[in-house]
Amino acid sequence: MDKAERDTAALCAVHRMCGRQETRFHRRSIPFPTSGSCASYWLENIEHQGIASFNNDSTYKVFRNVKDYGAKGDGRSDDTAAIQRTISSGNRCAPGVCESSTRTPAVVYFPAGTYVISSPIIDYYYTMIIGNPNCLPTLLATSNFSITAGLGLIDGSPYQSTGRTGFGPTNTFFRQIRNFVFDMTRIPANVSATGIHWPTAQATSLQNLVFKMSAANGSQHQGIFIEEGSGGFMTDLTFYGGNYGMNVGNQQFTTRNLTFYDSVTAINQLWDWGWTYKSVSINNCKVGFNVSAGGISAVNVGSITLIDSVIKDTPVGLITSRTRDSEPAAAGSLYLENVRLDNVRTAISGPNGTVLPGGSATINAWTDGHRYTPTGPIEARGSIDASKRPATLLDAEGRYYERSKPQYESVPLEQFLSVRDAGAKGDGTTDDTEALNAALLQAAKTGKILFVNAGYYKVTRTIYIPPGSKIVGEALSSVILSSGSFFNDINLPQPVVKVGIQGEQGSIEWSDMIISTQGQQAGAILVEWNLASYGTPSGMWDVHTRIGGFAGSNLQVEQCPTTPDVTVTPENLEESCIATYMSMHVTKFGTGLYMENTWLWTADHDLDDARNNNTRITVYTGRGLYIESIRGVLWLYGTGVEHHVKYEYQFADTRDIFMGQVQTETAYYQPNPDATIPFPNDVARNDPVFAPSGRNGTNSANGWGLRIIRSSNVLGYGVGLYSFFDNYSTKCSDLGSGAVCQARIFSVEGNEHSHDISIYNLNTVGATSMITRDGVDLASQADNNSTYVDTINIFRTN
Repeated sequence: MDKAERDTAALCAVHRMCGRQETRFHRRSIPFPTSGSCASYWLENIEHQGIASFNNDSTYKVFRNVKDYGAKGDGRSDDTAAIQRTISSGNRCAPGVCESSTRTPAVVYFPAGTYVISSPIIDYYYTMIIGNPNCLPTLLATSNFSITAGLGLIDGSPYQSTGRTGFGPTNTFFRQIRNFVFDMTRIPANVSATGIHWPTAQATSLQNLVFKMSAANGSQHQGIFIEEGSGGFMTDLTFYGGNYGMNVGNQQFTTRNLTFYDSVTAINQLWDWGWTYKSVSINNCKVGFNVSAGGISAVNVGSITLIDSVIKDTPVGLITSRTRDSEPAAAGSLYLENVRLDNVRTAISGPNGTVLPGGSATINAWTDGHRYTPTGPIEARGSIDASKRPATLLDAEGRYYERSKPQYESVPLEQFLSVRDAGAKGDGTTDDTEALNAALLQAAKTGKILFVNAGYYKVTRTIYIPPGSKIVGEALSSVILSSGSFFNDINLPQPVVKVGIQGEQGSIEWSDMIISTQGQQAGAILVEWNLASYGTPSGMWDVHTRIGGFAGSNLQVEQCPTTPDVTVTPENLEESCIATYMSMHVTKFGTGLYMENTWLWTADHDLDDARNNNTRITVYTGRGLYIESIRGVLWLYGTGVEHHVKYEYQFADTRDIFMGQVQTETAYYQPNPDATIPFPNDVARNDPVFAPSGRNGTNSANGWGLRIIRSSNVLGYGVGLYSFFDNYSTKCSDLGSGAVCQARIFSVEGNEHSHDISIYNLNTVGATSMITRDGVDLASQADNNSTYVDTINIFRTN
């Protein structure tokens, strides 16, 4: 048993089990299978009644156990073909053949065991690959492992003969891998080997994974390789050995609870616009972070945000290429907060030598980049006062609270209630309103976990989630689908899902589901959150809204085509494509909510387009995420909100909000029509009022990316606000064109009533003004050119 195995065995013995459902930075468990018997897992044993509602094949299986398809998991048999057969069966959406599809979701389950593979396992679109969290299954690569058909033990999007990946990386949605060990130690150290190749986008996650690589001199192994995409979220990952633990580049990502042992470089950043790292533990590596890609003349990393982390017994903590003269001028932006060094010779190294000395100490807050203060802009490098962290957002150690998605690995099967057993059909046509509501009440009353089998559950009235509920979907294949006149009054909006009612207290857990609409739903608020959680926070993990662009939505290219050559007015606008009033509303009464990897998406293209080319569509949704909680206390880890009319994120009269790499996109059709159409101004919900035109001829009547009104203690650790299109044309955001797509994108309003707002590593695209305060533009994109984005390192209101 080597040192890594001894450490792992000891930790697992202490915790008595692996793959714990809650991990904390200060009590980190390293998930790894131990010898002996393994506890059974409810997901393996529950009756699988899930269906793909809009798939014409009535025999199609959503849930697949690899052993039912011939895999042995005995550590001797080659299981490659059997695993691949499990993934591919059922005429599914394969890379290089199909761009996307929601008709063929799959949950591919691995019982405990060691699965020998001799070539890459090719992932398909809309696939959840899940192992037993009680005893993580191992994917063991053979010594002669072949990479001719792909990269990695699992390849999320293999390269084709065209030189492109099999799926468009910025449109690769709805996929997960969790609860595995990737063992590459039989592959010779001098052979290039990858655990997971993961060029991917939103609504995707990696969770509870261990990567075992050679730590020999000259090792060419890497745990995770990402070179493209628009992510995304990862958590609870452990890496042993390798040249790189992670070798990654992507537009934006939130990653937390990452542990590295004995890698040459723990994290090699190929490129990014913004990447947030939280709760990273780097141990006995040569370099912690290398973010110097491109060098001083072509810095390729937009920004890195690192908080609540430890670097130990590692000579160089971070390597940067940023200098006062590096280009682009704002690229390479760094923000570090609460980073502890233990036996680190050089904390930060640059092209000209040591930037920040090391030792054994804690970096309270250190920055490098373009800083905006109440007195104006400066370019600065060095220590600053740390953020004022609200106590309500912290754990017992003073770090921001975090909590992994529960997998209920220790809960016996009899504690689960299936909605299908409770009478719901999930076929996309039956009205399941009464059955769903009854199942939710029954589960909460009896203390059971409600399992929402795969399917589309059509509802015509509000679904109520009571306090105490625990709800888990079948890995993003479980969809609540609103329909009918009840949700179609634009002047009397109604919630599709209501969490608690005014005055109710308690907490809930909700994971792996999607809320959607069918056809015109002009008054639908997809999620209304009223519940007040004062003790244990409530949680939403991998719960998304998806509006239009999928089979069964009646909001596809046939119904809602783009019309860039027609001036859209209230008279000729296609009213049948007014699909949602608001995606999510946290009301004045809602508080204590933890959101992780939640994507509120209005579809900009048709995922099930018969022409297989992601054809653009025009679907109208009024508002994105609106938070007006009086108490606040919300955590937003890895959230994204896209393509709503008036705004993506809006905070009003609230406080105590943590954001980790939030991401937005303005609606592609704007300003045709602009943000005044088709939804009337809702004064009671603090709708923004738009001016008819902006500076330099750019349109200011485009929706806000982020709007903060009369709020305090709002902390954004990575914020990406993007405007790529002007009436479906990308000329306004073409790099080097000098054009812009909209005048303003981020607004702070309310004078002295908006205070203690701290935004770190703000990255914008296509906006003339990057920051607007009470109607005054403070920061120009022309002064903050970064990579493709424009970057501001720090913005604080006071």
